Amino acid sequence: MAHLWGIDLGGTKIEGVVLDPAVPDKPICRVRVPTESEHGYAHIRGQIVRLCKMISAESGLPLPERIGMGTPGVLDPQTKKLKNSNTICMNGQLLQADVEADLGVKFVLANDANCFALAEATLGIARGYETVFGVILGTGVGGGIVVNGRVLNGCHGITGEWGQIVLDPNGPVSNYGTRGTVEAMIAGPALERFYAEQSGQKLKLKDIMSRLDTDVHAQATLDRLTSRFAQAISIIVDVLDPHAIVLGGGVGNIDALYTKEMHQKITAAIFNPTFDAALLKPSLGDSAGVFGAAMLVA
Repeated sequence: MAHLWGIDLGGTKIEGVVLDPAVPDKPICRVRVPTESEHGYAHIRGQIVRLCKMISAESGLPLPERIGMGTPGVLDPQTKKLKNSNTICMNGQLLQADVEADLGVKFVLANDANCFALAEATLGIARGYETVFGVILGTGVGGGIVVNGRVLNGCHGITGEWGQIVLDPNGPVSNYGTRGTVEAMIAGPALERFYAEQSGQKLKLKDIMSRLDTDVHAQATLDRLTSRFAQAISIIVDVLDPHAIVLGGGVGNIDALYTKEMHQKITAAIFNPTFDAALLKPSLGDSAGVFGAAMLVA
């Protein structure tokens, strides 16, 4: 089987990798360049081209027939344009068609949450599980669904976007202008705002969590996270019923999300007497995005 090339297109850096399908967890080559998105869309395209040429030179391999690429935002299946990207200059652009024209190579695109889920489902902690829901729980909230090693994209390309589910129509407003969504309630910045409203003090989430034994407002913030997480993930469990759920992102590092008490809260919220799915910490770290991009063409 041919080598697997993947590109992780991020807001600050673009990373590329070449994997050997026989030992995909040990990269043959791994290269990074800055995204420099402040210079606009055309510059980002140029950086992708530059990266691919650097990978070819470092690995000694010619460009492949196909390259997988993880993107901020998603490719709209109808218009073939990128949407929902926090790198604003990329929205509305024909990214896939443009980079294919630039390099003469076919590209397979998926959003960064899908790449995270695919990497953990095929190379990481959730390897061997039939259905995997990969969660991004950090500055924002997103997700990806993998079934039998394949990413689900959906009719609109938004499969897994559980961060936009409304939990409380009277809740806080998200960055997208929607009210009471999962992202507006339990993303890292949302939890920090909640603590500030309760305590009158602004702290980073890590510092808030370090005060749990002595600060009632810190405990209230943690209670908000676990109760709203149980409510939100119960919707995914009732609809998809995944065999494994992997929690990525900075908020996903909070140990309380993996406790017996957390399982009890989820059990109370789902349409089943027990919650038996595996709730897992990711194992691939910052490799997940680019490894997942490469696995898109496996």
